[in-house]
Amino acid sequence: MMTRAALTRRNVLGALAHCIALPRIQWAAAGPVPDARHIDNGHQIYSVTYADQPYIVVLDDGTWLCCATVGSGREGQQGQHVVTFLSRDRGRTWSEPVAVEPPDGPEASYAVMLKVPSGRVYIFYNHNTDNIRQVKADRPAYPDGWCRRVDSLGYFVFKYSDDGGRSWSRDRHTIAVREFDIDRDNAYQGRIRFFWNVGKAFAHAGSGYVPLTKVGGFGEGFFTSNEGVLLRSDNILAETDPERIRWETLPEGDIGLRTPPGGGPVAGEQSYTVLSDGSLYCVYRSIDGHPVYTYSRDGGRSWDPPNYKRFADGRLMKHPRAANFAWRASNGKYLYWFHNHGGRFIREHPDRPTMAYRDRNPAWLCGGVERDSPDGKVIAWTQPEIALYHDDPYTRMSYPDFVEVSGKYYISETEKAIARIHEIEPALLAGLWNQFDSTGRATSGTILELPSPGEGMPTDTAMPRLPALRVRDGHRSRPSRAGFTVEVWFRLRRVRADQTLLSTRRDDGRGWALAVTDRGTIELSLDDARSENRWDCDPGMIQPGVLHHLCAIVDGGPHILSFVVDGQLADGGQHRQFGWGRLSPDFYDANGTPRLRIAPNLSGSIKKLAIYDRALRTSEAVGNFRAGI
Repeated sequence: MMTRAALTRRNVLGALAHCIALPRIQWAAAGPVPDARHIDNGHQIYSVTYADQPYIVVLDDGTWLCCATVGSGREGQQGQHVVTFLSRDRGRTWSEPVAVEPPDGPEASYAVMLKVPSGRVYIFYNHNTDNIRQVKADRPAYPDGWCRRVDSLGYFVFKYSDDGGRSWSRDRHTIAVREFDIDRDNAYQGRIRFFWNVGKAFAHAGSGYVPLTKVGGFGEGFFTSNEGVLLRSDNILAETDPERIRWETLPEGDIGLRTPPGGGPVAGEQSYTVLSDGSLYCVYRSIDGHPVYTYSRDGGRSWDPPNYKRFADGRLMKHPRAANFAWRASNGKYLYWFHNHGGRFIREHPDRPTMAYRDRNPAWLCGGVERDSPDGKVIAWTQPEIALYHDDPYTRMSYPDFVEVSGKYYISETEKAIARIHEIEPALLAGLWNQFDSTGRATSGTILELPSPGEGMPTDTAMPRLPALRVRDGHRSRPSRAGFTVEVWFRLRRVRADQTLLSTRRDDGRGWALAVTDRGTIELSLDDARSENRWDCDPGMIQPGVLHHLCAIVDGGPHILSFVVDGQLADGGQHRQFGWGRLSPDFYDANGTPRLRIAPNLSGSIKKLAIYDRALRTSEAVGNFRAGI
């Protein structure tokens, strides 16, 4: 893993190389992390002080063309501009950047691309053409009433490339975006427009569509309000003269895609997906603690009333103020990127516009499958899996893109300084996409399973050793990235504290235990004689007299503790912002006594238990539940 000092050194040299047009020095990482989900294992697209929104299109010859917004300063500072890169080896290596706009011009930011049938690629982005250096903003966030970050205003423009991104047209062309109420209500009554865009442009039913997020003003949390629109061109897929390309701004009327009634003023970064029946699905962020979604059945002209997004089981999904994108794969199924925490703990926070930006690590994926509804196709979403993570919990990976080539699946992301591309493990995606139909039991990694055929549940048994979570490496130690899972089928007559389901705890506390808490939850406690870690499932998940299935998962990759109860991943619900907890990266191992005590004082019974020497995926835990006892 690259040290922070090495990373800083590389960023400084990368920034200098970018400014003076010298070749960038490639710094070698200390070695790969033994977990494909760790973002340091991804292939670097670009690294400079600021590198954002790495979005990719695959050209007709198989070359990957990536656009990004970069700069030698921090996000929003002067010198920010749009560049593109090429990769001919599926993202392993990338060309030097090609400037779409120069770094010494007005800010050019937040590009998306659209490839049309001729092979031409259009690139769309913000451009501060008038070189405005400050705009009116709300106090007290801006004490003097002026915002001097000016990368989200001006004109929405495009250029094009007819040589696969090796060069871009000299002229830029402005799109006349129709004025909405949010524009007329800004500090300049629409004379200056505020906006930005993220995600994917797309073709549908003979037209090209480009996303755009309109902004109402600047203040606490930077953007004080926003809403989504779609720019539609009915002739861009065939027209070669850029001045003759026609545009209309959707939806019809003067209001874009907003939050549900009673929701907050932030509704931005809309991500659009085309369903098999031609419907459009859109998901976007809010500061309400939940992502928002809606459907259009008429090509974006009108949209269903927005709702907060839910899992297929009806539970609300939780998400902060971060990009959350949905993509359709060639198999007709879907992926959804989000961060799986939030709820009322963001919505009710006194500093919610700002604090809602936090905690974008890890990134989670849900699988989606189409189902029929009276209005048309809809997407049902599975329980989520951790897709990518970093050891630093403050790392904020976001703005992903999805690329599918020859049965392999890739996701790009950025943590604002380094843009990367990652191949996602096929087993993770297969588990998500098959989760609704899975009834098979996971067997790999099983080190204990009781009762044995033809026998009853014993009161104790020999306990196999669990893997070490930290291992010695020369004169130092490092995380092993190992994990384990405790699975149990049980029924409680009374849900009260001071009941132990399973325990290997020694007299000095060392070991692990699964016990009932005074909150009516099941808690996993881990002790290595140096520190203790505890986490429990959500209140209300355990009911008296009910046969429950529970998997307590210790994932030593991202150092995450999670619970899957009766096929549902605990996400905190209304009780806490996070349903998953963080395990200390310094924790050695959870081995205690060589005997596992089973239900020593339980008001109830354990029907079946299994222990794995690895972290089960969420989909595997769901499959075990569906397989039954």
